[in-house]
Amino acid sequence: GMNILLVVVDDLRPVLGCYGDKIVKSPNIDQLASQSVVFSNAYAQQAVCAPSRVSFLTGRRPDTTRLYDFYSYWRVHAGNYSTMPQYFKENGYVTMSVGKVFHPGVSSNYSDDYPYSWSIPPFHPSAEKYENAKTCRGKDGQLHANLVCPVNVTEMPSGTLPDIQSTEEAIRLLRAMKTKNQKFFLAVGYHKPHIPLRYPQEFLKLYPLENITLAPDPWVPKRLPSVAYNPWMDIRQRDDVKALNVSFPYGPLPEDFQRQIRQSYYAAVSYLDVQVGLLLNALDDAGLSNSTIIVFTADHGWSLGEHGEWAKYSNFDVATRVPLMFYVPGMTSSSASQGEKVFPYLDPFSHVSDLVLQGQSKKMVELVSLFSTLAELAGLQVPPACPKTSFSVALCTEGTSIVRYFNSSEEKLQEVDKDGCDDTYRGCNEEPVAFSQYPRPADTPQWNSDKPKLKDIRVMGYSMRTGDYRCTVWVGFNPNNFSANFEDVHAGELYMVESDPYQDYNIYNNTLHSGL
Repeated sequence: GMNILLVVVDDLRPVLGCYGDKIVKSPNIDQLASQSVVFSNAYAQQAVCAPSRVSFLTGRRPDTTRLYDFYSYWRVHAGNYSTMPQYFKENGYVTMSVGKVFHPGVSSNYSDDYPYSWSIPPFHPSAEKYENAKTCRGKDGQLHANLVCPVNVTEMPSGTLPDIQSTEEAIRLLRAMKTKNQKFFLAVGYHKPHIPLRYPQEFLKLYPLENITLAPDPWVPKRLPSVAYNPWMDIRQRDDVKALNVSFPYGPLPEDFQRQIRQSYYAAVSYLDVQVGLLLNALDDAGLSNSTIIVFTADHGWSLGEHGEWAKYSNFDVATRVPLMFYVPGMTSSSASQGEKVFPYLDPFSHVSDLVLQGQSKKMVELVSLFSTLAELAGLQVPPACPKTSFSVALCTEGTSIVRYFNSSEEKLQEVDKDGCDDTYRGCNEEPVAFSQYPRPADTPQWNSDKPKLKDIRVMGYSMRTGDYRCTVWVGFNPNNFSANFEDVHAGELYMVESDPYQDYNIYNNTLHSGL
């Protein structure tokens, strides 16, 4: 059987060379992509950390985990659902967690769901506790808790950063597994590019400010329903943003500062790329590249000024779309011969990308499908599809395996769907759809619109993305019995992919939406 290496990145939208980004330097992730099947239309089920992670780690949608905020543990609050790592552990794998895999805190029982999900206690980098501390040197020479925070690593507490520590620990575990004759499931959760944008300052050199543009649509769209807007409170609370005194909720950030945020986000992505490069190089050195399936993804995306918005907390593509790629030795790439490196480390400061993209699938896919997909790739029995109500079912999944989309060009996919289709949810020839959702406390932006607590949720935005459009309906929601009332539509959004790729022109009200 194959080992599994699952790399989950915090708040990473697909600004990567392998996704066609012309500015970002990500040679190591691009190299992985060149040996993988890459999904260019993969979406998270809710654009915020804890709900998304619990959703894809259990294979259930947020309406089934009942986690829309950070403050409940699904095993107590919804149902005793088995997780993906738990399923691998019960099938004889050593399961290990490094960094941020589950969201820490109540939502994973203050233990990252140990011992259910993991064979050994999860590792958290010690430098994590300084993430939000005043470690950013300002123009005044003082230390601040800034959003934009390039640092001299040698001046940091313990002379390191959390993701550097996580890479070191993951490499240590890979070396230890090399000698043990036992299958493993290793999940590595990286913190960057989650805010604060704190990374080694040399990465700024890759992105001269004069090369950094604003978002293509840095304004709030005229026809955006106010309930859909997220006021980016977490950003406003950073010292450098606070000093700008931007009006709530729509006041734009100054353009030069918008460029600095984008510059630092890209720099943080290149810093992340170096960590991924070191990790994959170590997998190679341990002789495990031919026997390990690698998945690379993120918990959700992050707005970089599009629609006048920052951070996640919305149903737009920029917040819900994630990178997703699968490296399966012998299937997505030919096996390397003895001693040949599959993933030599590439230095983003000197490597010139000569990327040849193959194996991209444009199919709409969802992170909730990860559990069944990995089970199938590893040759385990795929968990059954959940019944309509599954609170009492410990092992089932609401995301169908997407292995059927591997290994076939777009033309061939049509036939594959018709024959190899045992999809209980949809008719065989129907196009797949990706669903996301986001809660709001009110119809207009409030201080808690980004992260309403369960008891304060009054509206739920249900969004579906197809190849042709994104449609979102914002409906009344009762948090006491977790019920959405689709008769009570507060607002709607409809964006056509081809004519409006950035989702700026909402045409919901000029269509007859009885059929949607």
